[in-house]
Amino acid sequence: MADEFSTKGAYVTGGEFSRDTNYIEDRIVADPDAIRAMPAPPKSKVGSLGAGLTEGAEAWPVEPGRYRLVAARACPWANRTVIVRRLLGLEDAISLALPGPVHDVRSWTFDLDEGGRDPVLGTERVQENYFKRFPDYPRGITVPAIVDVPTGGVVTNDYPQITLDFSTQWREFHREGAPDLLPEHQLDEMWDVMTRVLTEVNNGVYRCGFAGSQQAYDDAYDRLWTAMDWLEERLASRRFLMGETITEADVRLFTTLARFDPVYHGHFKCNRQKLTEMPNLWGYARDLFQTPGFGDTIDFLQIKQHYYITHEDVNPTRIMPAGPDLANWLDEHDRASLGGSPFGDGTPPSPVRESERVPASGLAK
Repeated sequence: MADEFSTKGAYVTGGEFSRDTNYIEDRIVADPDAIRAMPAPPKSKVGSLGAGLTEGAEAWPVEPGRYRLVAARACPWANRTVIVRRLLGLEDAISLALPGPVHDVRSWTFDLDEGGRDPVLGTERVQENYFKRFPDYPRGITVPAIVDVPTGGVVTNDYPQITLDFSTQWREFHREGAPDLLPEHQLDEMWDVMTRVLTEVNNGVYRCGFAGSQQAYDDAYDRLWTAMDWLEERLASRRFLMGETITEADVRLFTTLARFDPVYHGHFKCNRQKLTEMPNLWGYARDLFQTPGFGDTIDFLQIKQHYYITHEDVNPTRIMPAGPDLANWLDEHDRASLGGSPFGDGTPPSPVRESERVPASGLAK
């Protein structure tokens, strides 16, 4: 990583860590005119349903084959889009670009592809696709991002909304047997659950890891573990977060849990307990990991490479630890005794296509 593009100072800036949530809020929708006519959505950290566009946002038409999802396996926010795309069977409708796990301050590169360029977009960095749409784009170059293949420009990087639109706007292209990740009768409670998961757990681990003072860290640590205890209790009597089947809420929690012991426990100092020491959360996480569409998107090696090598502020030596042993993700979980089944009346997705399969080096490493 060249010094001029070092990430030093990009993550720990002093005091409490606050995530920049100023995203490109364009949406890809089934009926752009209808969406444009709807009222703007309420302010939300987890996305919205049944609403139109935010001020200044544009509506793009759903067109299979037109868009490419750029989603690094290492990133938890991107990982959730890969999971939902797979659960719903959108692989043929929306292609997938997989940047490598380590980046400099300019962000993600397609270094895993032949010649270091994405074979469809032809770019070396997702930064180029942002600049094709916004030549002076001033904010973070983040994944997930959806790119309009004909122009090469980024359409949206609004990750909370992307997966909701996969479920609602791309329904025509869902596979037969796709799960309902947004059950109507549970939406009100689910929004409360997802909001708490986001603010206290998904962001909570980062608030610990990127804290710039002892007080900021102590406050973040207390908030995180209050929420983890709440989840441990909630999952004592229900198989999944909302009950008997998987929902969007499970996807959003899972990507943090998968990274907890290999990264957040040590690298981000979230070390009151390991996930493996919380019986209900650990059983729940293994249940999801062993469910098609979840664990088959997890590359533990890339996850560790990203956090330990990229975050120079937290780990200036950039040395990646050898452990922990993650083979226990395949141990029996006994969660079926709580009733329910992941897909309810639906069916699991087909096996992962060869081009998107996690390399053997990334499994249980």
